[in-house]
Amino acid sequence: MYYDALKTFVTLAEVKNFTKTAEKLLISQPSVSLHIKNLEQEFQTQLFQRSPKFLKITPTGELLYDRAKQMISLYEQTREEILEHHQVIQGKLRIGASFTIGEYVVPALLVELQSDYPDLELEVTIGNTEEIVESVRLFKVDVGLIEGQTNEKELRVQPFMEDELHLVASANHPLAKKANITLADLNNQIWLTREDGSGTREYLEHVIRSNGLKVKSMLTVSSNQGIKETMISGLNALSLLSYKVIERDIHHRQLTILSIPDHTFKRMLSSVHSPIMASKKNVAAFMSALHQGSTP
Repeated sequence: MYYDALKTFVTLAEVKNFTKTAEKLLISQPSVSLHIKNLEQEFQTQLFQRSPKFLKITPTGELLYDRAKQMISLYEQTREEILEHHQVIQGKLRIGASFTIGEYVVPALLVELQSDYPDLELEVTIGNTEEIVESVRLFKVDVGLIEGQTNEKELRVQPFMEDELHLVASANHPLAKKANITLADLNNQIWLTREDGSGTREYLEHVIRSNGLKVKSMLTVSSNQGIKETMISGLNALSLLSYKVIERDIHHRQLTILSIPDHTFKRMLSSVHSPIMASKKNVAAFMSALHQGSTP
């Protein structure tokens, strides 16, 4: 590509001085001479008449001057259009999300992204936290959203939202009718929880261990909806679920929140991605929308 040579030639034709051309283009004077020499060899013509006192463009130089300005303009316009093309948020963005986030946080985010970036093709994979981290590590998804943290040191983890969980039971559970509930009331209860690898299960197990609670039995259901439906169907069990998961069920009085004075259950929801994904424009746009959406 003779862009640099043509740019040098046009500048020299206008300022008519090798030294001033070099200063204007921030290159050395020998570089100016070399560019002109290469063009003269390429077009097999003399472009300038030189003498110690003057520099004059030749007739063939005049012809090249007009064409060179057109070529430079076309090159720079094309370069700008290509740069603008790469700035456009389009193509495919693969998002991995743990169940709570994928089912109750991501939907609203997808609506916003589709509105802001109509050319962006969105693909969402939902799994438990452990599965999503693995998908990010293996580049099966571009970015993951998980409940809590991960020990994968090669990945970047960034909190984006605080999530509050609540003890929940059916309206017919004996504790739902009790005025004041204490931690001691949680002993020897049946618990409904998610499968191993779930961030929600990991948090529940932490609560049980840290408070020294005795568990009567632990029933595993691999979906939030399955846990809720089991309690609504009449099983007198407890569960610990995000408020985002139970909000509608509480509103319709199908489930009841069991409040314990001076006790709250909070965790962070986090994004996770490989460092090499940070420069990907689709990922950057998603991260921006994610953090703006989580700002109160």
